[in-house]
Amino acid sequence: MIRLILAFLLTAGMAVAEPIRIKDLVEFDGVRGNDLVGYGLVVGLNGTGDGIRNAPFTEEIMANLLERLGANVTGEEFRPKNVAAVFVTAALPAFARSGARIDVTVSAIGDAKSLLGGTLIMTPLNGADGQIYAVAQGTIIAGGVVAEGDAARVVQGVPTAGVIPSGARVEREVEFDFAGLTELRMALKTADFTTAERIERAVNAEFGRGIARMLDSGTVSIDIPAARMPSPAHVLSRIEGIMVEPETRARVVVDQRSGTIVMGQDVRISRVAVAQGNLTLRIEESPMVVQPNPFSEGETVVVPRTRTDIGKGGSGLAEVQGGTSLAEVVAGLNALGVAPHDMIDILKSINAAGALHAEFLVN
Repeated sequence: MIRLILAFLLTAGMAVAEPIRIKDLVEFDGVRGNDLVGYGLVVGLNGTGDGIRNAPFTEEIMANLLERLGANVTGEEFRPKNVAAVFVTAALPAFARSGARIDVTVSAIGDAKSLLGGTLIMTPLNGADGQIYAVAQGTIIAGGVVAEGDAARVVQGVPTAGVIPSGARVEREVEFDFAGLTELRMALKTADFTTAERIERAVNAEFGRGIARMLDSGTVSIDIPAARMPSPAHVLSRIEGIMVEPETRARVVVDQRSGTIVMGQDVRISRVAVAQGNLTLRIEESPMVVQPNPFSEGETVVVPRTRTDIGKGGSGLAEVQGGTSLAEVVAGLNALGVAPHDMIDILKSINAAGALHAEFLVN
């Protein structure tokens, strides 16, 4: 078990959200890829192919392929070990044109031991509508290694799956009249009313009032004609580069298997008492009021002061004052060398007590 803790110690005074391009915050309606899938054969394997008795579909597709090539094998018995049946998958990018090349992934579906050194025979790739959009063929690059002897076998990685870079050629284009759009919707990758409103204001500041309109927390509509640009493509090219500061929810993500903890800067803890083994924990907020000099034009300000005291060997409950940043608690626990899984148990208990003001996700 990997004992790793990754804590982003981001407090309000330590980090400020950076502006992000709109193209990294949204997906444009209609500008999307399409999944393709096909079923084919890999040949040229070094005795690591399918066992025909355990994978009869391999023999069937191989017989069909040979018949299309002019070889009649009906009634013949052939059981080669250098052939494997595979699924071929790919993603057809948006606006892909005929003749363009795309990457494909090849995965064995029978009992083949490895696809290393194999060659994929011409395989049509179909879309969800059943139409053929690309044809794949080429030498497979597998990411695994197999070493075996008479009494032992070692496998590293997954030798029964691989990729063919630029292994498929696009044969059919997806019909989409992008140039004729009069309205375009932007879908936020993370729905948030504040972020959507900031995107609306930023786009209107760039083009003029009324171009962008927030429909809900995850959608912003763009009036293409009102932008007075030559085409929708020109409008998107301007919108993509606009910088917006996104708003994020307070969230703590915990992975119990690896002991990983990731948190945002807005996570806060209410006043709560904590006791775990022989660990004592105390965090106190003691803000100081600073007065300006007499007859000066200064202002009275409150300077935050935090005193942290975390140690071992104590007893009883440790008290955490309200308003404390969770990053400060984790920083103290991490400095003491507290095991990641013990720290996760502490965070779970704080969340169960209702003192953790954030979305708590456990993987």
